[in-house]
Amino acid sequence: MLWFVPLFPLLAAPGMYWLGKRLSARDSGRAVLGLMGAAVAVVTLLLASVALMGDWGGAYRWSSRIVLSVGMTPASAVFAIVVPLIATLIIAYSAYHESEPVSEGVPTRPPVRLVALLTAFVGAMELLVLAEDLVTLLIAWELVGACSWALIAHEWQEGDNLRDAAWAFLVTRFGDLGLYIAAAAAFAGTGSFAFADLSQLDGWLLDVFVAGAVLAAAAKSAQVPFSPWLFAAMSGPTPVSALLHAATMVAAGIYLVIRLHAEMAAVAWFGPVAITLGLATALAGGVVAYLQRHAKKLLAASTSAQYGLMWLAVGAGFPGVALVHFVTHAFTKAALFLAAGIAERHVGSYSLNTMRLGRLLPGIAVATMVASLALAGVIPLGASWSKEKIITAAGHQASWLAVIAAIAGGLSALYATRFQLLAFGRGLHGPTKTAPSQPGHSSVEAGSLYLLSAGTLVLSLLWWPGVGNDLANLLSIQLPQTKLWELILSLLLVALGIGAGFWAVRREGSNQSRQSETHAAMANWFGLPALAERGISTFMRFSHGLARFDDRVVDAGLRGRGVSAAISFSHGLARFDDRAVDAGIRASARFGVWLAKVSDRRGEGAFDGATSLLARGVDWAGQVARQAHTGQTHHYYTGIAAGFAVIFIILGIGALL
Repeated sequence: MLWFVPLFPLLAAPGMYWLGKRLSARDSGRAVLGLMGAAVAVVTLLLASVALMGDWGGAYRWSSRIVLSVGMTPASAVFAIVVPLIATLIIAYSAYHESEPVSEGVPTRPPVRLVALLTAFVGAMELLVLAEDLVTLLIAWELVGACSWALIAHEWQEGDNLRDAAWAFLVTRFGDLGLYIAAAAAFAGTGSFAFADLSQLDGWLLDVFVAGAVLAAAAKSAQVPFSPWLFAAMSGPTPVSALLHAATMVAAGIYLVIRLHAEMAAVAWFGPVAITLGLATALAGGVVAYLQRHAKKLLAASTSAQYGLMWLAVGAGFPGVALVHFVTHAFTKAALFLAAGIAERHVGSYSLNTMRLGRLLPGIAVATMVASLALAGVIPLGASWSKEKIITAAGHQASWLAVIAAIAGGLSALYATRFQLLAFGRGLHGPTKTAPSQPGHSSVEAGSLYLLSAGTLVLSLLWWPGVGNDLANLLSIQLPQTKLWELILSLLLVALGIGAGFWAVRREGSNQSRQSETHAAMANWFGLPALAERGISTFMRFSHGLARFDDRVVDAGLRGRGVSAAISFSHGLARFDDRAVDAGIRASARFGVWLAKVSDRRGEGAFDGATSLLARGVDWAGQVARQAHTGQTHHYYTGIAAGFAVIFIILGIGALL
């Protein structure tokens, strides 16, 4: 029965696309499309909820050694519910915010393909989080990657979107190789792909499995050095960025390490590697987000940083804390991306220096501020509770880790404040009315943002006494005990980050100079994309050099030797044809001429004599046969008796022999 949860949106997506193509370009068409997409997501949410309460499961025997299976664990249940919950609002938003890519002069149409792909994306993610074996996980992993490529390249007619989609796809595909290696190691060590059998792994095969899984998860969750692919993914529409960053594509990596934490923690080096990756990404992502002037790229760098904090919690031995932070971050980040899309619709750009829409959009500004404060880690919002638990988890490993994690939290407050003030502040640099060329936003877009911000407020209940412990018991997770000095240090750094954010925005308002090359390189992940491009260019030049060497040297030599051999062989065949085949044909002709001459001289007499002799023999046999027919009965009986006598003699001889 559990197969229905992922299969329903996956199968509904083609039907939605077919029906959506018949919708009109009017607002009613967008309403129907948004309603269909949201309805599919809601049904998926209900199915996941019923599956959780009914303890559903599912298995399909592919072969004697491969069984595809799905099941519910506390971690997969949380993801299976959060994904369609967030997607419902994002899909409704996308139906009004986006349009189908068309040529110039053609009326815009509802984004049918986009909504269908978002729906399929939800189904693929549901399959991924419900998978109970590595083969099912790999199938879902591939589906998520393919859907993300198609979604990022949705507006394929504009600029370099196809190139950016390919870049993001190739980077994550490189990481995906790790998952294949992990699956091979698991099968070699246990003879099975099932998660339940991974406990049998040990020795070097366990190390290989964990290394492959870490590679795949780090690439998917945009950890250093894979973080820049999220900037390429910003070429996709705003709803794609919101869903991809909040609850699906990037979340797949952290889900994998949460789900397989017990097996991965059995390797001594996993914890230090996860902590190092997480802290490096949280600090680097915080700096990159602060330096960004592009709204969506600021939020993208923030996503890498926040998932870095989740990696830190997993490495410290508290995957449950990372799970809770995933939930709080999903609501926060989805709301901020939708707000960035609304701001871009009004000013025609994602440049933060062109916005400051607080006076024009006060309601949107307030809703965005709730999400920004949560991202900053301000008490009593839910994201601040999970962030403080991550700092405490780091402190259980070492006090200095807690200090560095608190610094990363301070950076979150810095870039969250900067985003809020630049995008929805009340400064004098932004527009005072909607630009004539921009259509503004609909009530559905605003409503989606309001509901996500409301969800962020509801998660503030985590600060209520006893709620955290009840949550831990419900999810069967372990929460670290908060230390007072860590909480005080974290809150001081949050306040410092907010103050620095105000100072930075005021400084930017008075200095609108162009970014220096150093500043631009640091804002673009410290030049990692440029370094990667140089590496790829060097590799491509080396490949082209090998190709030219193959064409000019190897193939030329082969062609020279091959031509000589072919010519010699053909000459040999020609000589054989002249000496053997043609000679045989000439001998056959001479024999035919001789036979004709012999037939002409003697053949006619011989054939006529043979015919006459045969006729005389037949005449003699007829005369002898007539003599036996006398017409008297006793002669016939005598002949019959003689015949029987002969038969009995033959049979008697056969019996004696």
